[in-house]
Amino acid sequence: MGSGIAQVFAVAGLEVLIFEPSAAVRATIRPRIAADLRLSQHDEALADRVILTDDLEQAVVHAEFVTEAAPEKLELKQSIFADLVRHAQPNAILASNTSVIPIHRIAAGLPTPERIIGTHWWNPPGLVPLVEVIQSAGTSPATVAATMDLLASIGKSPAHVTKDVPGFVANRLQHALWREAIAMVAEGVCDPATLDACVKNSFGLRLAVLGPLENADLVGLDLTLDIHRIVIPELDRSDRPNPYLEQLIRAGRLGFKTGGGFRTWSPEEMSELRQRLAAHLLEAQRK
Repeated sequence: MGSGIAQVFAVAGLEVLIFEPSAAVRATIRPRIAADLRLSQHDEALADRVILTDDLEQAVVHAEFVTEAAPEKLELKQSIFADLVRHAQPNAILASNTSVIPIHRIAAGLPTPERIIGTHWWNPPGLVPLVEVIQSAGTSPATVAATMDLLASIGKSPAHVTKDVPGFVANRLQHALWREAIAMVAEGVCDPATLDACVKNSFGLRLAVLGPLENADLVGLDLTLDIHRIVIPELDRSDRPNPYLEQLIRAGRLGFKTGGGFRTWSPEEMSELRQRLAAHLLEAQRK
């Protein structure tokens, strides 16, 4: 995600520095940015605009806007933000790309909470327009406004999330769907391929132009209520990950990275799906 976010800023003509402490990972960044640029039909030479460094202070000391894109581990993010507060200039905005961790937990105990904000990008960053902008209790309105303006200026669609809750908006919705999907497969309602086909060939087709609440208004709230009275008592209500998901992980089935997750994937199938997704997102951008 970090390299993809950097690519978006570089394409917009901004100077970008990436801090990465691992030499092995650093060596992969420009090739990954070049691959993302090809995917989004931009000039690969734009990857040369991104400066790489293993020195955090060098990366942020002159930056006006800093985005953290470390793994989803709270203690790691807290440590990084403590360093950012020390090394970044006092008026720099400090943003986290966390997918689910509330921003107030990351900023806990740090000075200048007014400039700490969430910016949750979606993968691939160059092709998905949404960036959720999460305002924590300590985030100033000026930081929110500046972040929204910056993201809009580089072609993104920022969405202001006014309550700092785990998962924000879109991931709460996405993983609520995933919880039910995994439960249905685990219970033998259908197999993974059938479940995906049911989504892609029904309400999935509408989602790009019709949000869930728009859809409820369209069909009628009275009908929605009648349906809810029947189906909601039957939905999965577990408060922890499904044992079936944990079983797959114990078996080494992690998805594309191991060639199998809920389904088994050949290299050709994985490549074809990525290309199909990129083509769909590019076509959506043109509309």
